[in-house]
Amino acid sequence: MTYILKINISLLVIFCSAIGTIQAQSASIVSWREAQRQQPEWYGSDEAVRIAENVLLYQKDNGGWFKNINMATVLSSKEKTRLKNEKKKLVGTTIDNNATHTQMRYLAKVYNATGKEEFKKGFIDGFNYILEAQYDNGGWAQYYPERKGYYEHITFNDHAMIGVMEVLRDVVEENEPYTFVDETLKNRAREAIDKGVEVILKAQIEVDGKLTAWCAQHRREDLSPAKARAYELPSISGGESVGVVRFLMGIENPDPAVKKSIQSAVDWFDEVKIEGIKVVQEPDKSLPKGYDRVVVEDPNAGPLWARFYEIGTNRPMFVGRDSKIKYNLAEIEHERRVGYSYLGNYAEKLLEKEFPEWKEKWL
Repeated sequence: MTYILKINISLLVIFCSAIGTIQAQSASIVSWREAQRQQPEWYGSDEAVRIAENVLLYQKDNGGWFKNINMATVLSSKEKTRLKNEKKKLVGTTIDNNATHTQMRYLAKVYNATGKEEFKKGFIDGFNYILEAQYDNGGWAQYYPERKGYYEHITFNDHAMIGVMEVLRDVVEENEPYTFVDETLKNRAREAIDKGVEVILKAQIEVDGKLTAWCAQHRREDLSPAKARAYELPSISGGESVGVVRFLMGIENPDPAVKKSIQSAVDWFDEVKIEGIKVVQEPDKSLPKGYDRVVVEDPNAGPLWARFYEIGTNRPMFVGRDSKIKYNLAEIEHERRVGYSYLGNYAEKLLEKEFPEWKEKWL
């Protein structure tokens, strides 16, 4: 009896120890989103290096990455072998949904903390990819190699082009953790930024001789506003244009053309802001997701902007999967109302804080 009891106690100790080990491992594993937001010293940790090694496995031979992949997942040996064998599959490498430039930023942080050359090489390969992907006119499309259709448009949607230009600017300005980048690459980044700014200024939508803002995507041939998905029609964007203006405001010693572009866009944002309403989530068990999004009056609500404004009238547009323009959120299908952002406080901080500070410095 005593012998059996000792065995059971030993098994219990082993079991508890195993559980403790698993819990400790789980606690040390972070999500891909969390991995991008750590303190600098964390990027030298074993977990940071493990994720960076994943990032390299997911990187394709052209230097780019696919989108919507959890880089922090724990990979089996079989999965690692599969990824190595798929490196030549290039169709799908993209800057959409923050792909590629996000991985580049992560690799730079881990290289800066560890000095491991493979992470530097991964960053440089990504750097060369985004420069190769740039159009001759300075714009970036979502995918490279190119995909036919709306994917060919110069894309501001979802921070695509601006996300690329931000990492290039960090390289040029030698911001941490990009101090390891050599002068040759910095000069190439500077040239790419100059071309990018040039196409941004040319693409700014002009209505009746007055500059406004930008569409979420523009045709590369003539820079005209372009349609993307069925519910993303040619329009002036109250959302994506905010990121464009913020990038322009980050230019040191801006020339008159850049100053005019910024001032014009801010004037437009001020002109088209929507006051006296707010968007609320209303429970409704009869609907597929159990709720609806509705617009209600509220005189105390902060300003809102529409994702899409009709060119020429500045009327907020709401478009569903039928591609038909409506002027009220309630008129489009429920699936789009709750599945897409049509109204938001997109430009509030820009107008209230960021632009006044920029204006005081440069105008």
